[in-house]
Amino acid sequence: MAIPFIIWAAVIFAALIILLWFFPVALWFQAILSGVRVSLLQLVLMRWRGVNPNTIVIALITGTKAGLTLKANELEAHYLAKGNVVKVVNALISADKANIKLDFKTAAGIDLAGRDVFEAVQMSVNPKVINTPPVTAVAKNGIQLICKARVTVRANINQLVGGAGEETVLARVGEGIVSSIGSAESHAEVLERPESISKVVLTKGLDAGTAFEILSIDIADIDIGKNIGAVLQIDQANADKNIAQARAEERRAMAVALEQEMKAKAQEARAKVIEAESQVPMAIAEAFRQGNLGIMDYYKIKNVQADTTMRENIAKQ
Repeated sequence: MAIPFIIWAAVIFAALIILLWFFPVALWFQAILSGVRVSLLQLVLMRWRGVNPNTIVIALITGTKAGLTLKANELEAHYLAKGNVVKVVNALISADKANIKLDFKTAAGIDLAGRDVFEAVQMSVNPKVINTPPVTAVAKNGIQLICKARVTVRANINQLVGGAGEETVLARVGEGIVSSIGSAESHAEVLERPESISKVVLTKGLDAGTAFEILSIDIADIDIGKNIGAVLQIDQANADKNIAQARAEERRAMAVALEQEMKAKAQEARAKVIEAESQVPMAIAEAFRQGNLGIMDYYKIKNVQADTTMRENIAKQ
């Protein structure tokens, strides 16, 4: 049974598609017309190595038309290293047009380090403004100031790999603002000349070791906060008062304990007196039996006791 013509056509068409996929003749012809020297064998080997020939060839064409000299092997190696070939080429073109010194090796290293090399080049041409969060500092007179600043930075291409990011720049600027305000004698000085903060901070070289170059630091806003000095004095006074109260309470407790001790001693003495008084009649009786005490002596004792009782009653009145 003869195979229908349409099946033969489909097989031939599929084979042609597979052949053109392995041998991208159209892409090779486009490269030749654009002045890019790349052989058809190179394109086939790229396909076998898992590299997308379209990405490499388009990048070569774009760079060549922009006046750059690029090598297919370098682009292919960067592609295999999971780099973004298109961004690297665009960054090289932008740097070349802006007269910024940037070679392929540096751009590829920045891209593989996880930074956006194209954005970095753009930031070198158009500086970026970073707004700092509110920075709180206290002048020497105890008045708190809340400061906001705008930091204008541009990318430092040579420090992008291994350089610190925006968070470090903001932290250093905040530290410089705190130091500058803290060295002022009063908050009025800072309010009168806020530019003094910028001058002091800029002289500290805060962009050292970062991926940015600080162009300017502008104070956007300064607000007056709490009187920290007065708050600290109030807290100290309250602490002193609490200490004094604790010491007074301690002395009162000691006085109460001493009073209780004296009362206990008085009660003990009173008990001894009562005990001694209870033995007097027995002593008198014993004195009568032994003849050491007469009846007249006894009456004299009673008279003395009555006279003493009368005097105590008069004294109580």
